[in-house]
Amino acid sequence: MSATPSVRTGAVVPVLASAGITVALMQTLVIPLVPELPRLLNASAAGTAWAITATLLAAAVATPIMGRLGDMYGKRRMLLISIGLLVAGSVVAALSSSLVPMIAGRALQGFAAGVIPLGISIMRDELPSDKVGTAVAQMSASLGVGGALGLPLAALLAENFNWHTLFWLSAALGVIVFGLVLRFVPESSVRSGGRFDVLGGVGLSIGLISLLLAISQGASWGWTGGRTLGLFALGVVALLAWGWWERRTSEPLVDLRTTARPQVLLTNLASMVFGFAMFAMSLVLPQLLQMPKATGFGLGQSMLASGLVMGPSGLVMLIAAPFSAKISKTRGPKVTLMLGAVVVAAGYAVGSVLMASVWELVLVSLLIGAGIGLAYGAMPALIMAAVPVSETAAANSFNTLMRSIGTSVSSAVAGVILANLTINLGGYTLPSQTGFRTVLLIGAGAALTALAIASFIPTRRAEAPVAVAVAQA
Repeated sequence: MSATPSVRTGAVVPVLASAGITVALMQTLVIPLVPELPRLLNASAAGTAWAITATLLAAAVATPIMGRLGDMYGKRRMLLISIGLLVAGSVVAALSSSLVPMIAGRALQGFAAGVIPLGISIMRDELPSDKVGTAVAQMSASLGVGGALGLPLAALLAENFNWHTLFWLSAALGVIVFGLVLRFVPESSVRSGGRFDVLGGVGLSIGLISLLLAISQGASWGWTGGRTLGLFALGVVALLAWGWWERRTSEPLVDLRTTARPQVLLTNLASMVFGFAMFAMSLVLPQLLQMPKATGFGLGQSMLASGLVMGPSGLVMLIAAPFSAKISKTRGPKVTLMLGAVVVAAGYAVGSVLMASVWELVLVSLLIGAGIGLAYGAMPALIMAAVPVSETAAANSFNTLMRSIGTSVSSAVAGVILANLTINLGGYTLPSQTGFRTVLLIGAGAALTALAIASFIPTRRAEAPVAVAVAQA
């Protein structure tokens, strides 16, 4: 579908990418505050952990629902609502001085997670077909870019200003992006209509919240504890019941028949495993950088220095996006995804050996960032080439959800490993170098697993997948 003359294609891409980066910034904004939150909010460490968990759970629920609502009632409309929720959540958190409003604010921020898949879908609907590939790659990479750039920015603000400034900044960025979307992004005429699947939304929400809550809290509650096992059981039962309902209702939240197509199914599986691989870098490298030098392997850097080391990886992701689109156009997005998995695996393999100095970790983060930039641009291209235009937002949202589930599982697995492979230093228990190396090697293994899954994705030669899919729509 070609853009109409009223569509300012030169502005649409940077505006939507800025919206994606702003949402990703929100996810890392609170990280520098985590050690201080119990004191700042006068709450326990277990209680303040919900400032992270609430965002995760809200994002899991909002992503597929906003995608489906976008297909039905307008993607730009849902995009603006999502950004509005980000602004509201940021203001609530900025005004908070106790635990409950902070959790409420972070949950509202989490509801903005649908911005990136909605933005990708708008690009498919509105841009000329020859510009879609590069634009989608940039939008998809914005999740990693914002996450990488957010850490040094948040650390700088946390060290030099009142902690509420972090959330006021998030609110200000949200207001700016809201205005830009309102001014430059058109509402798509591509809509599916129909009736929203309320029961499907409730069932999927119960299933996802139960599983993700068990995964995120299992380490503190005990993996064999009744609460953890009960949530796992509830999640499995709820998702099975949801799947049964979705196959029988005429207007499902997620069309499982489309999702079961080999190209969509395998891309989603690869995305979930790749999400696992991606997050290992965020868990290991900052800790290695900030570990005391007395451990023999820690580099004794500040939070700000650690963030600055991670920051360039976000820029590399952005630089890799157009290369991702070019490779996808000439060789197909399957090849791009596989290449990205190989680069990420190589980055982790290098990291398992080179971890003795700051420049070595910069090199590792750059390698992994390049691989993520390549792969993240290919995933939505594969999805959009296999689904109808009327289901673009829902399908992209489900793919984003798969990546999020992978990162959640990665966090839990890495946490267990680092909690069990430890050393004692001055009466404190710290993760050991063996533990960090193990997590890095598991990250490499996950990337290679994603490579293996991607190799089975069906290919259609002589096709530039995103461009052809859009042109035929």
